[in-house]
Amino acid sequence: MGPQSTTAPVRSPGSTAPADPRRPGRKPAPRWAGALRGALGAIVVLGLWEVAGRTVFAGLYLIGTPSGIVTKIAENTETYLRGLLFTTTDAALGYLFGNAAAVILAVLVVLVPGLERLVLRIALVVYCLPLVALGPLLRLLYGSSNGPQITLAAIAVFYLTLVPLVVGLRALPGTWLDLTASYGRGRWTTLVTVRFRAALPYLMAGLQVSVPAAFLGALVGEFTGAERGLGVLSILALRSLDTDGLWALMILSTLVSLLGYGLVSWIARRITPERPDVLLSPSGPPARSAGWTRWARGVGGALVSIAVVLGGWILLFAALDLNPYFAKRPDDVWDWLIASPDAAAHRTEIFRAVGETLAVAIPGYAAGLLLGLGLATAFSLSNRVRRTLTPIAVALRCVPIIAVAPLLVAALGRGPFGTAVVVAILTFFPTLVSCLQGLRQLPGQVTDVFATYSTPPLRVLLLGRIPAMAPAFFSAARIAAPSAILAATVAEWLATGTGLGDLMAVDAATSRYTSLWSTVVIVTVVSLIAYAIVEVVEQRVLRVVAPEQTRR
Repeated sequence: MGPQSTTAPVRSPGSTAPADPRRPGRKPAPRWAGALRGALGAIVVLGLWEVAGRTVFAGLYLIGTPSGIVTKIAENTETYLRGLLFTTTDAALGYLFGNAAAVILAVLVVLVPGLERLVLRIALVVYCLPLVALGPLLRLLYGSSNGPQITLAAIAVFYLTLVPLVVGLRALPGTWLDLTASYGRGRWTTLVTVRFRAALPYLMAGLQVSVPAAFLGALVGEFTGAERGLGVLSILALRSLDTDGLWALMILSTLVSLLGYGLVSWIARRITPERPDVLLSPSGPPARSAGWTRWARGVGGALVSIAVVLGGWILLFAALDLNPYFAKRPDDVWDWLIASPDAAAHRTEIFRAVGETLAVAIPGYAAGLLLGLGLATAFSLSNRVRRTLTPIAVALRCVPIIAVAPLLVAALGRGPFGTAVVVAILTFFPTLVSCLQGLRQLPGQVTDVFATYSTPPLRVLLLGRIPAMAPAFFSAARIAAPSAILAATVAEWLATGTGLGDLMAVDAATSRYTSLWSTVVIVTVVSLIAYAIVEVVEQRVLRVVAPEQTRR
């Protein structure tokens, strides 16, 4: 008999490891034991919450108690449910309209590549418009109807879906396009049969992130003078210092957002593939034009975009016959900021507010990106961490920031730190969802190679999953740039009394509409500059790790 081999038998990646005879087998715990531990943990948390609310936080109007929240819901069930129905309906309509617009624009960009930069720039301008300022202006336009709520919900969601969808529609090698072209297939057939398959996971990620954003947009619309809805009830609770009532409304809003998020996530799991096909680009970046050509093309495109935006601004207001008293035109803004004798004082006031807003938006933006990226990588390495923290992360983002911002600022202080925390909360969740989706885009064949060589999970993450995640991460970073400014202005509007948010709130309350429109223009320009900076970094990185994303 020959010598025994010391080489371990090779098992396929999907096979089950044989039992180790040296270790006694352990019977898995029954399901009821896990449910019992979860129930006991919930009881302990609720008990501690009740005690803290009645002792440490008593009289501070920051934390409602579980017993008080349940009592409020029981006493006002009909009122709360009616308000919840109104807000949910407006958010759902805005969600449908906004995401439909995103899909139409993404398809247009793919079918007519020459329009891509113009369409995306105009869409970005619309998304960068501050909801804090748009709410009062839309209220003047729509009156007491639900138009502002639906419009703001649509604006809040459409770009969150548009950007990842465009990324997904590009997530395929040029050889696939060459193959469809060799069979005489046109752009539409390629879109339906090839690009849509690549884009489906990205589309679902955008639809998931859009759920709480739609609720936020609807609540902002209700805060600007609506007659019904959870936003109106939240205003009443804030003014009367009804902490239990405010927490009850926040919990109801969170539950609805969680249900919507869970429904979209369930659909995503059913229709997206578990093992993505190879969607990597061939080696070598695409040919690049000369530097002066790219510069001229960029400047020319920016000038065309500005002309289209200004022309659309003038024509739309003229077509709607809006009153010039509140619907200011570009020449009014120019006079306020540049031509009038007081223009220097006006610019000083606005730029001071810009500095205050950026002082909290930039740290909050960076913290939100790092938190989202860190959680996504931790989730990919540990299922236990993912199961434990995912509900907390989803619930934290689904809490309407417009209601919780005053409480956070009151608890953490009216200085930069409290507002930066609000910005980080609004920023981290889209980053988390996009990064999780990107980490799953490691092709199945590459996964098999790593499994064949028994590559440790951390090394797989560094060498495979993070490069595959890069397009999704940068799409989230681009979206988060204007979102951070939005979050900062919302917190300033509601709680801090500083920065651009407070300036726009004061202008709307005192009918300084020229100042309000000028501030809107400045906020939009700042958001566009932040977006452009992230886009420049993105292009440099993706030319190395995902050159198919830089192909036009």
